[in-house]
Amino acid sequence: MDMDIAGVLQEALPYINYFLGKTVVVKMGGSALSSEHTVIQDVMWLKNLQVNIVLVHGGGDDIGRWLKRIGKETRAVKGLRVTDEETMEVVKMVLVGKVQQELVAMINGLGGEAVGISGIDGKLFECERFTGEGDLGLVGRIKRVNLRPVTAALNEGYIPVVTPIGLGEGGVTYNINADLGAGELAAALRAEKLIFLTDVVGICDKDGKLISELNTADVPELVESGVITGGMLPKVEAASRALERVKRVHIIDGRVPHALVRELFTDKGVGTMVVR
Repeated sequence: MDMDIAGVLQEALPYINYFLGKTVVVKMGGSALSSEHTVIQDVMWLKNLQVNIVLVHGGGDDIGRWLKRIGKETRAVKGLRVTDEETMEVVKMVLVGKVQQELVAMINGLGGEAVGISGIDGKLFECERFTGEGDLGLVGRIKRVNLRPVTAALNEGYIPVVTPIGLGEGGVTYNINADLGAGELAAALRAEKLIFLTDVVGICDKDGKLISELNTADVPELVESGVITGGMLPKVEAASRALERVKRVHIIDGRVPHALVRELFTDKGVGTMVVR
């Protein structure tokens, strides 16, 4: 047993030293909130090891459930939710009022110190209407990231929990795809890593075999052949954008116990690493 512990420490220590003081952006879907996940525990450990963790959360399943409650259909185009004014009201209530607050409460309840920041706060995400996929309504494309709210929280020792909504001209609120929001934020922060926690093993080829390393140059062909589709499209787009300033991007299965720590502190990572 002692040899097992020694082996684990021997493998982990170089990584622990490397990530000391570095910034890691983690995008977690709503599914990672369920009790069997160890994501929050990992986040706490990383913070205690002096890694600057920034969480960006989604909540698509929760939004879908609440829309269903009011008898409203939901529609997505290439992984982006078509958002009219009524849907936007639900998005704000669910993401800011429920999901963000649950995450903050969970972290603080375990002895951590988290603060919730929406993309509206301090004009974190300045947006314009997303175009190019037809009329998606109040879906925003981030024009500018104003980092002060996030860096102020990090400088005070907090874990920022970021909600992907943004502000347009005239105070219009926009729905931002959480993957794209995480990509833009990671790029602006020049993060060491951007990690997408999903409910799949990563990106798989047409035979169902995991693609452990994906070059962005190969993405168009994989999209064309239908290998990358649906909700994976914004993740890959966000990864490509982030890699202009971020060193590494990973798409991993957040359902695996301690997936985050395994990815950061072991020789054998999990999921798909996206490279330029």
